[in-house]
Amino acid sequence: MGTEITIDDQGIEQIPLRHYTEKAYLDYSMYVILDRALPHIGDGLKPVQRRIVYAMSELGLKAGAKYKKSARTVGDVIGKFHPHGDSAAYEAMVLMAQPFSYRYPLIDGQGNWGSPDDPKSFAAMRYTEAKLTRYADVLLSELGQGTVNWGPNFDGTLEEPLTLPARVPNLLLNGTTGIAVGMATDIPPHNLNEVVNACIHMLEKPKATTRDLCEYILAPDFPTSAEIISPREEIVEAYETGRGSIKMRAVWSKESGDIVISALPHQTSGSKILEQIAQQMQAKKLPMVQDLRDESDHENPTRLVIVPRSNRVNCDDVMNHLFATTDLERNYRINLNVIGIDGKPGVKSLQKIISEWLNYRMVTVRRRLQYRLDKVEERLHRLEGLLIAFLNLDEVIKIIRTEDEPKKVLMKRFKLSELQTDYILDTKLRQLARLEEMKIKEEQLELEKEREELQKTLKSAARLKTLVRKELKAVADEFGDERRSPLVSREEAKAFSEEELMTTEPITVVLSEKGWIRAAKGHDIDALTLNYKSGDGYKSAAKGKSNQNAYLIDSTGRAYAVAGHTLPSARGQGEPITGRLNAPSGATFEGVVMGQDEDKVLLSTDAGYGFVGKLSDLYTKNKSGKVAISVPQGAKVLSPRMVNDYETDLIASISNDGKMLVFPLRDLPELAKGKGNKIMQIPTAKLKAREEWMAWTMVIPDGANLVVYAGKRHTTIKHKELEHYIGERGRRGNKLPRGLQKVDRLEIEV
Repeated sequence: MGTEITIDDQGIEQIPLRHYTEKAYLDYSMYVILDRALPHIGDGLKPVQRRIVYAMSELGLKAGAKYKKSARTVGDVIGKFHPHGDSAAYEAMVLMAQPFSYRYPLIDGQGNWGSPDDPKSFAAMRYTEAKLTRYADVLLSELGQGTVNWGPNFDGTLEEPLTLPARVPNLLLNGTTGIAVGMATDIPPHNLNEVVNACIHMLEKPKATTRDLCEYILAPDFPTSAEIISPREEIVEAYETGRGSIKMRAVWSKESGDIVISALPHQTSGSKILEQIAQQMQAKKLPMVQDLRDESDHENPTRLVIVPRSNRVNCDDVMNHLFATTDLERNYRINLNVIGIDGKPGVKSLQKIISEWLNYRMVTVRRRLQYRLDKVEERLHRLEGLLIAFLNLDEVIKIIRTEDEPKKVLMKRFKLSELQTDYILDTKLRQLARLEEMKIKEEQLELEKEREELQKTLKSAARLKTLVRKELKAVADEFGDERRSPLVSREEAKAFSEEELMTTEPITVVLSEKGWIRAAKGHDIDALTLNYKSGDGYKSAAKGKSNQNAYLIDSTGRAYAVAGHTLPSARGQGEPITGRLNAPSGATFEGVVMGQDEDKVLLSTDAGYGFVGKLSDLYTKNKSGKVAISVPQGAKVLSPRMVNDYETDLIASISNDGKMLVFPLRDLPELAKGKGNKIMQIPTAKLKAREEWMAWTMVIPDGANLVVYAGKRHTTIKHKELEHYIGERGRRGNKLPRGLQKVDRLEIEV
């Protein structure tokens, strides 16, 4: 796109505002990307970090020096190289000094440099002191040896290195994060030994893939002992594409029944985690936790204690919930966006990063060797001239004493270069002793040997690789350490559901004849003796737990589910269930059951049909319910009955005229829904005329007795006595004893 520049009568250039703003913003974007936010692949540093490290080395603040006030360093950095705010420069300096932020810190700080709990709690720069660490020398040791390019500082009065000659890929070791314009970078830290081994493998096998390198670099290695739980394939994919994420999880153990957290994910605050857990406790979302304590101290930098409410609490489940809902488990973005050797930003794979860095290192080492070779040859050249002067010392002294321009005469007489002549003329008289000649010859021999070695190395790619490998190993031997972040395979964390968070106390749900419902605490409740509204009475009851659903069946055969913990207390008379559910007009509720999803239930109609189903088949979120059992015309639904053991239970069915039939429950089919099979023979015509119907069903566990109530009379039919009523499924049954044929209620006696 051409820029339309015009010049007016006064010689002032004019440019369209659109073009000017576009160019200005693009220039600003490139500045932020290249000179502020992204690290260079060579030394892994952003400009501000590089300038801090260089300024400290210029101040003589190497590892063996005394500490100096941080304000001194910051003053030098912003005054000489980095014209930005002092707080920004100091914060960058603090980050490089924090052992919990940097895997291999570059700055050794004295004073308050923040804590893992609050990294921003560092003291002002006028209070803290700093110097470089020994590891920083890995970046600086070759700086004055012609290894890197230099450029002018912001005002052109000084020179500064454009990169540092790192002996290891610091980019991967310490990682970095940064936000530029339109792009960002998130490079996690890694283990020095692993990275060096990968580099050596790449040197030996230049065609190695990222997957090959991942045999050495297993995963990032953060300055914390928290676990890396990402699957290996995800990690390899992130390294191959340059983009992905890594998941870290806190380390915990049980001590005397308490949960003790001993390591937190990278840059995670213990106090914030305790706050997150406390908020859940206040919101009653963690009823199984009784107390929290922070027992962190100098000996145990991280020690968070969670006290369960009782020994019965499953600590694994509690921690799984906390991993899913707090910072005890965190995701870290991987975005390997970096400025390459070509000076352009880009997202690179692990293989590309190591390959480019090795190229950078080979060039750096070659430049260092060439610089040394030039120095050696220059020294040999001078020594050669000095030796000529020694061999002709009297003549040299005579020329210097008698000639007006001894330099030209010496150059002509002994065929010396200008450099050699200047060196001879600058030599002090005391160096003209006879002993010096021997020293010169010894030095010449040593330098010639060194020159030969340097030339051999520079001419041989194999020797150069061997040197780079040797230097990499030397750094690993000096600074390498064990992996801190272990790689562990864990199941995905899952938060508690609302039902799981409810206290699982036993309850008895009671349904009245008029459809009022309530829940009493405990299982020793006599539902018949509860207080009912005038004209109302007991209909059905079910025993279960507060975290289970109560399932109701209406007279049309529809099933409904209501959460047990939401039901009103039995201290009152409850509430009409029609306020919660949308049952068909005129429908009445015939019974209630509770239990586990896999528990079985008998469903039947007074037409003499029924089947066995699972409680889970009755579940629905729909307030209008779902069809559970088909009701023949003229028939009604009977109260559902819970099954104890499908294989051994008996079913007792009683008609309205007092006939009872007993047979094994397993003779009935298991269905999800439907009409079922015939339980008792009821003539269709008599059913329609409501002359005869199946009035009751009851499931009898193996060995249990059946108690039959009829008016004021009742009798217990022993389990053995049930044989009199046993017959094939679908028969009419035998008459109950006289006076017990108008059955009001059935009970099981275990």
